[in-house]
Amino acid sequence: MVRLRLDLAYDGTDFSGWARQPGLRTVQGEIEQAIGRILRLGGPAVLTVAGRTDAGVHARGQVAHVDVPEPSLGELDGNRGPLSVDERLSALVRRLGGVLPPDVRVHRVSVAPEGFDARFSATFRRYAYRVSDLAGGADPLRRREVVWHNRPLDLAALNAAAARLLGEHDFAAFCKKREGATTIRELQRLEWARERDGTLVATVVADAFCHSMVRALVGSLLAAGDGRRPVEWPGEVLTRAVRDSGVHVAPAHGLCLEEVGYPPDAELAARADATRRVRTLSALGDAALEDE
Repeated sequence: MVRLRLDLAYDGTDFSGWARQPGLRTVQGEIEQAIGRILRLGGPAVLTVAGRTDAGVHARGQVAHVDVPEPSLGELDGNRGPLSVDERLSALVRRLGGVLPPDVRVHRVSVAPEGFDARFSATFRRYAYRVSDLAGGADPLRRREVVWHNRPLDLAALNAAAARLLGEHDFAAFCKKREGATTIRELQRLEWARERDGTLVATVVADAFCHSMVRALVGSLLAAGDGRRPVEWPGEVLTRAVRDSGVHVAPAHGLCLEEVGYPPDAELAARADATRRVRTLSALGDAALEDE
């Protein structure tokens, strides 16, 4: 078997999320079917992803891995005779481009370094959330990726509220609780900036995220940014560590997974082992990854 790393992107609008689900169109399902067909595996491939995005959420820098029998890569040789590994993987990218629908693209396929696990070797995930507070509404050409907020937002208030959420905490107040999954996370970066066209972009970086966490954080910050709540409120909700009915989860289509970070190759296996261990407030471990 050979492990392949896939770097990919997708418009999540018409998908029922990343994860394969019977009878529903998902990103994982589309790619697994395509790889299985191209490499003639006798069925779909099985992908492991860095972050399982929810329905409607986009990705620009998603990463996944798949284990395939090494001889199956010979299906990419065509009539040109045996190709090198790099040539075969380039051919796979081209073939995927012809088979996959236009709302999902695999930009690169490479042989994964020893110890690489797309999910457990990751050191951080970086998301962006895009909001427009323009009086007339968001740019219609960006309607699938920018959420319109029908109240003026104060950038300073957004960032003052965001600063109170940084660090390692129990984010139970901002997560959908799942049996056996921890809600302890290390929020490494959370800051807002306004782009030239007026769009507000939140950059959110953490070692991992629990389900609905980013959108719940954004929802609480928008309430502070438009004056409905004081800037201290999101931090107060965090300390209570219970789901607050006042926190409204922001719409999915404003969220995009921009980047997944990994350590140097020599540290990949150790990182994967470490993130499988149960985490506590004082020691990072099993992320129980249930991302956006």
